[in-house]
Amino acid sequence: MIFPVVLSGGSGSRLWPLSRTLLPKQFLPLVSSKTMLQETLLRLDGIATLGEPVLVCSNDHRFLAAEQLREIHVTAGAQILEPAGRNTAPAVAVAALHVLSRDPDGIMLVLPADHLIRNVARFHEVVAKAASVASAGRLVTFGIVGREPETGYGYIERGEPVEKSADCFRVARFVEKPDEARARDFIASGRFYWNSGMFVFKASRYLEELGKYRKDILDAATAAWAASSRDLDFVRLEEKAFLASPSESIDYAVMEKTDDAVVVEADIGWSDIGSWTALWQAGAPDASGNVTVGDVHIDDTHNCYVRAEHRLVTAVGVSDLVIVETSDAILVTHKDRSQEVKRVVDALKAKQRDEYLVHKRVYRPWGYYEGLDIGDRFQVKRIMVKPGSKLSLQMHHHRAEHWIVVSGTARVIRGDDTLMLTENQSTYIPLGARHRLENIGKVPLHMIEVQSGSYLGEDDIVRLEDDYKRA
Repeated sequence: MIFPVVLSGGSGSRLWPLSRTLLPKQFLPLVSSKTMLQETLLRLDGIATLGEPVLVCSNDHRFLAAEQLREIHVTAGAQILEPAGRNTAPAVAVAALHVLSRDPDGIMLVLPADHLIRNVARFHEVVAKAASVASAGRLVTFGIVGREPETGYGYIERGEPVEKSADCFRVARFVEKPDEARARDFIASGRFYWNSGMFVFKASRYLEELGKYRKDILDAATAAWAASSRDLDFVRLEEKAFLASPSESIDYAVMEKTDDAVVVEADIGWSDIGSWTALWQAGAPDASGNVTVGDVHIDDTHNCYVRAEHRLVTAVGVSDLVIVETSDAILVTHKDRSQEVKRVVDALKAKQRDEYLVHKRVYRPWGYYEGLDIGDRFQVKRIMVKPGSKLSLQMHHHRAEHWIVVSGTARVIRGDDTLMLTENQSTYIPLGARHRLENIGKVPLHMIEVQSGSYLGEDDIVRLEDDYKRA
């Protein structure tokens, strides 16, 4: 049985301002109407002997990931929550322990959640080939056939063929991201592939090799898995044990050390969508080489990527630019420097600004809220609650709230009272009063919330009861 293991813990900072810490690129619809995570899961359809997928994600993203799986009618065999990121080696180790509990001979197909694959049929062929090789105990990685001297990827040099295969080789060595001159030499030689970060191996063999070369990581992952707990549909790893693991990639921990590393050639139309330039390359350009998304008007503009999320964006007489608009930030950069966007994110963090962390629209398991205005001692939000969902029973120490129903039907707990509110009706929640909002209708509930008080932060929430078991 092949068990897909989808790793969904990245932050995607090079795709800021669209990708943010609490809504990173794997949860965004970047190349289609589906998110990158959804595309990753949907392209598995058609692979033979496929088990239920295993999703490894951040605790902060658990409800977002669960909702996106629900939207495409995919059920995870396990949704494993990392208390903090420790890179891929520990994440795959706990997933391997889950797979072993289901099938002692289970084969893992390890996939990042944020990659683009254009040739799905060929991808299925490569997976079948890799699974066949992995069943003999080898640890397989996918080597992408590169046609350009890309400096943003690591490389894999192939060695001798495996079983006289034309597309499967022993790994001679892994090479870090090269400069342009070395990258050109690699591509010209015909012996090097881009390192995709995708793997196929038996769960038992991965754990065996991890124990041989990085027993500290295996011990931490095993302890975290053994002491894990169920939380709704999630598997919550024991925090102290998992955080004791060093942060290490599969490449460094195992693949560069094992004698059984194999690379399968994969000409599958792959991109890791690691920058705005990569997204421009993945798009459908017009006659002038421009890729546009949203409400965009361009004139005498060439080889640009222009994306409008909330308003009209225009560009006149420019070339080779990336222009991205969101509700609270705009990015303008030269395409050749799109890898440097991460420096902007680091600067925003250092200044303790929120724009690196969240959008104005913040998703919650019950729906979302969106900031409309904020000033001295007041804040205005738009709230959407999904049918049948409700917020926690809570209270605030520092703020009062006014709720106005725009559309839908709400049941409101306010102190000892229970109210029913419909369109154009409102209520007031005094400071310190326990309260709860619930959508009892069959359509989304839209409301305007006006907060007033001395402190308006999200951490001024005392949850008394919560369907989603949030602390």
